[in-house]
Amino acid sequence: MAEPLFELPRTGLRFDTRDPVLARAAWSRIAEPGDPVAGALVGHLGPVDALDWLVDAARDPERSGAALRRIGGGGLLGAGADPGAGSAHGTGAGPASGEGAASGANWAPARPTDAPGRLLGPVGEGPPVSGTRAAGLVAAAVRRWAPRLERLDPEGELAVLGRYGGTFLAPDDPRWPTALSGLGATAPLALWVRGDPDLARLAARSASLVGSRACTEYGIRVTRNLACGLADRGFTVVSGGANGIDAEAHRGALVSGSPTVAFLAGGVDRLYPASNTYLLLRAIEQGAVVSEAPPGSAPGKQRFLKRNRLIAALTAGTVVVEASLRSGALSTANHAAALLRPLGAVPGPVTSMASAGCHELLRRGAAVCVTDAAEAAELVGHVGESAPERRGETRPGDDLDAAGKAVLDALPVRRPAHERSIARVAGLALGEATGALGLLELMGLAERKDGGWRRR
Repeated sequence: MAEPLFELPRTGLRFDTRDPVLARAAWSRIAEPGDPVAGALVGHLGPVDALDWLVDAARDPERSGAALRRIGGGGLLGAGADPGAGSAHGTGAGPASGEGAASGANWAPARPTDAPGRLLGPVGEGPPVSGTRAAGLVAAAVRRWAPRLERLDPEGELAVLGRYGGTFLAPDDPRWPTALSGLGATAPLALWVRGDPDLARLAARSASLVGSRACTEYGIRVTRNLACGLADRGFTVVSGGANGIDAEAHRGALVSGSPTVAFLAGGVDRLYPASNTYLLLRAIEQGAVVSEAPPGSAPGKQRFLKRNRLIAALTAGTVVVEASLRSGALSTANHAAALLRPLGAVPGPVTSMASAGCHELLRRGAAVCVTDAAEAAELVGHVGESAPERRGETRPGDDLDAAGKAVLDALPVRRPAHERSIARVAGLALGEATGALGLLELMGLAERKDGGWRRR
């Protein structure tokens, strides 16, 4: 018998492993986001039996294949009872329909779309994978999962989520967005949600706006217009909660009074980046903040890249607003293309490296040119839906009330002014001016600086 891969407490795992909710929550801690082997295993056996198998396999790694076949998971190896026979074929997005989509069987991971800056690598059938190779993938997965078994605490993580008023969603929940099934074996095992848990409803009419963190004033302006216009047309705006284009997309939806969904790379108890805490709290009030990682999880580069597939899969289409050739937003574009979802890109100045990624998508014919909200709505609109009527440019400041416009006019451009000074110039009471400043900050039209306020 091989040496165990982890030290199991004498009392076993510290929770009821037969509880499907706890078992699924445990799997979201055991496996990293987008792990296709975990997705195939849990999809084939269910979270409870998959967890039981993993504990047995970690105790005796050499017998993990036999144990898997004994409980009916032999198909996961791609060759039934004989791990050396047969082959499996994989696609970049995993099986989208049929028995393979439900069970994850006969699927070999191929991930051409995860790398940042990679423009639409080949999507389609990957090379044949032998049963021996598939068995090796499972064995390697056991070795990376086993160390996390010792400290599993799904009850504690669910309690943390509860303290934040959050909701744990499993794929059998009617509020689960079925659009994620297009990801096949890389679909999330569970979702941890703060805000509105009915993601199925939020996703029913949705569009994602993505782009670089290091955006330009041009990118900010275009994103605001797109987000406001899509929100006014009844679309849920989805993005990644990061600085730059993501933040402006969420901000535009919030200003329009519409829901927005932010996918985080870390746990929903750790609103990241900290500079967007207020924005993400507003998203929770008006929409949802979502992660496939349990509370306490730290965001990391790979988790950011894996998060991008959820943004692409949840929505009816994706628009890349501003992205350089090395932007991580292009991985979202790649996922959208692999899922055969509509993909748009906004052209920028031809001399701007900040838009070089968008230009490359357009040059290759991978994306449709999008210049305003009407075109974005037409791109992601439902089949048979009439193209929306074209309008003039939508500006976030157009809908300000009299107090907001007065405060905006009173804001200095360079040297920050105190709230009392701004209220005096605007001819408003201090409380009225303070409230207007908060709204202008949310809209991205004002900023705090050196104890005062100025135009952004």
